[in-house]
Amino acid sequence: MVGALNAALRDALREDDRVLVFGEDVGRSGGVFRVTDGLQAEFGDRRVFDTPISEAGIAGAAVGLAFGGWRSVVEMQFDAFSYPALEQIVDHVAKMRERTRGRIDMPITIRMPAFGGIKGKEHHGESPETFYVHTAGLKVVAPSNPGDAYRLLRLAIADPDPVIVLEPKARYWARQDADLTTGGFGIGEGALVRDGDAATVFTYGAMVARCLDAASVLADEGLETRVVDLRSLSPLDTPLIARCVRETGRAVVVHEAPKTLGLGAEVTARIVEEAFEFLEAPVRRVTGYDVPYPPAALEHRYLPSVERIADAVREVVAY
Repeated sequence: MVGALNAALRDALREDDRVLVFGEDVGRSGGVFRVTDGLQAEFGDRRVFDTPISEAGIAGAAVGLAFGGWRSVVEMQFDAFSYPALEQIVDHVAKMRERTRGRIDMPITIRMPAFGGIKGKEHHGESPETFYVHTAGLKVVAPSNPGDAYRLLRLAIADPDPVIVLEPKARYWARQDADLTTGGFGIGEGALVRDGDAATVFTYGAMVARCLDAASVLADEGLETRVVDLRSLSPLDTPLIARCVRETGRAVVVHEAPKTLGLGAEVTARIVEEAFEFLEAPVRRVTGYDVPYPPAALEHRYLPSVERIADAVREVVAY
């Protein structure tokens, strides 16, 4: 996935002179995860450059550059590092287009290595999606594989609105034979990545791979489980969610974030609003816990496991 993201940035820089890439250590060092590796050498330090350690300053600079017609792609080095920039993102990045009654576009892409799964230290494994999904004016996407990562990042950079790209750290080293193309799905469209009729599992990011593993376990028991990669968290693909529930009658939502007011709550609410009469069992959520993200030694107990996901599917099927 790192290579796909790097290719997306390189192609965007080549095709549009207004694209800028900046953040902490994204220049000569190529970023902590090497996503920006080689870009400064190819495009120069006026288009790919390092910033001071000031996330609020990074977001604020992107707003100012948008007024001048630039398209900024900024990196928050880790998900939790974006919290100092929340005031800029919520009050200015998300609202400026509305505030100017559409006269000023905010084509700002904010990339964040996100979620857990790499046994990172404190502040290096978070699930901040709810903060951003709840902020009107932002679009939020979370790829699960290299092909989607390329396309979602290109779509984000081309979008006139600000887009938060949550890159699952645990999937940075995932490999896939895929065409890196700008054709295909758009922001707001999920994907059915495994078909089945026993139940539908809705998920995103690194949990897609884990849910597919759980579906393989369940298939050995005769339970063919449908897996949907939501891919776009705001806007959500409500028609796809409703269709899958109407067809399978049972649903499980899986994510790494804490349960309370996590994205699973919103997905569940939409299922109830759009397909309640088709439900044959209560919707189950398999999530992280309502505690601060644990230290590395306990991460495996916090994240949804194949066993927890499979148990939830068995529960809704047996209801």
